[in-house]
Amino acid sequence: TVMGAFSGLEIACWDILGKARDRPVWALLGGMMNPRIRAYTYIYPLPHHDKAAFWTSPDMAAESALAAVDQGFTAVKLDPAGPYTLRGGHQPGMRDIDLTDRMLGAVRAAIGNRADILLGTHGQFTPAGAIRLGAAMERHQPLWFEEPVPPDDIPAMAEVARAVRIPVATGERLTTKAEFGAVLRAGAASILQPALGRAGGIWEGKKIAAMAEVFGAQMAPHLYAGPVEWSANIHLAASIPNLLMIECIGNGGDFHLPLIGHMLRVQDGFVTPPDTPGLGIAFDEALARENSYNGDMLHLQMQEAPCDYTHGNSFEGGAPRD
Repeated sequence: TVMGAFSGLEIACWDILGKARDRPVWALLGGMMNPRIRAYTYIYPLPHHDKAAFWTSPDMAAESALAAVDQGFTAVKLDPAGPYTLRGGHQPGMRDIDLTDRMLGAVRAAIGNRADILLGTHGQFTPAGAIRLGAAMERHQPLWFEEPVPPDDIPAMAEVARAVRIPVATGERLTTKAEFGAVLRAGAASILQPALGRAGGIWEGKKIAAMAEVFGAQMAPHLYAGPVEWSANIHLAASIPNLLMIECIGNGGDFHLPLIGHMLRVQDGFVTPPDTPGLGIAFDEALARENSYNGDMLHLQMQEAPCDYTHGNSFEGGAPRD
């Protein structure tokens, strides 16, 4: 998208400026407010898990969540309600509500009060459907209910936020402070998740954070555009007062870490902002070119079929497919 291209250029300019001034980007944004940044991760199959069965297995989800918490993470995310469909919002099937309840229940039983549970849905439901699902999940005390309805339908999201006793989170598909401002004014979410590689870059993220603070909302920058966006998230997170946490892919990602010279990392569930100039990474362009993507599929495949009310559904957590 145009905003995606602009965001990438804007982030690159901060890296150039920081290196020219011999200062980390967070210092150029006003200084350090958060020297230790809380991180969360999706739960992914462990090496011994059956990957095909993982996404609908409460036991495997609980085992994976416990492994993440044992590494120090204080929040884990899962998307058990599925499906990720082209057809817009739908009512969840009772099988999907039951599976989500069992998945969250198993995770909560495994991790206790050591970590928060983050419930993702990728905008799959109608307002009424999201309210049904959210009400059924309240007993597990999720920290947030992410994109319960399509994110461009702000009045519908506000309806869910008023009805469900779980904080609503949104923002990974929004761009610019104007769209986030509309969310805040409507009371549609109290946790904002800008993807800096799409929303307008680091400075736009700083403006969004300032607006959120006025409304008592917190920031949880979203990650799925790779380690350069991750580094931008870290610098923004270091510089704002209303940070909740940032998204990470496990402890950084087996491919992503060498791509940036192993210069950022998650340790005990937290990230320490770098002191090195610019974004604090050494991007390996040769490694990136050697592993350029030449496939014909999107990272997240949206199914064409409608919700299956007979056999149930699943969403494969955003993980790459083998």
